[in-house]
Amino acid sequence: MKIAIVTFEGFNEIDSFVALHILNRVKREGWKAEIVAPSDRVTSMNGVTVHTQQPFSFVNQADAVLFGSGKLTRAVIQEEKLMSGFQLDPSRQLIGSQCSGALIMKQLGLVENTPICTDLVTRPWLIESGAQVIDQSFMAKGNIATAGGCLSSQYLAAWVIYRSLGREAVEEALSYVAPVGEEQSLVERVFAVIEASVDTSSPNQLTAV
Repeated sequence: MKIAIVTFEGFNEIDSFVALHILNRVKREGWKAEIVAPSDRVTSMNGVTVHTQQPFSFVNQADAVLFGSGKLTRAVIQEEKLMSGFQLDPSRQLIGSQCSGALIMKQLGLVENTPICTDLVTRPWLIESGAQVIDQSFMAKGNIATAGGCLSSQYLAAWVIYRSLGREAVEEALSYVAPVGEEQSLVERVFAVIEASVDTSSPNQLTAV
């Protein structure tokens, strides 16, 4: 399972790093989440510079693509050459966004007629674009998901794991990151959020690795 965490200049560290960390707690052959950006390195909104792990073209090959947020997302979607490089296919890819990452999903036409979750800052921009924004932390419809609020990145990560490997793999990954003594309560809370959008009794598991 190849997973692209799409990260742009001015990115929010929580969005990219939390999802990256939880997803890579899954220990399965061929499973790996990696930071992808249009350049060799990107610097976060708080000055943390990271080297990208895959070329930008990796997003179109990945089995799952997650768009993190950042303070420059509105500028990103105005870059026509950059946006034209996305050739995503929701029929074969899991695609999700965090906070302002929903602006990219909207620009790419991936969330038309679909309720969107985002953060409070991004919300008015999406509404202005004609999007239907809802007041909740996570929403999934088929292979498309959106999350709102930095710490909701755990829901996006859990959604990708669940859709790919099932509940046991989600519990295994979350048990590594949960506060000690709160492992079960965290798993239950995460599932309470995602099960409203996903049929957790019969996941549509992906087989690509």
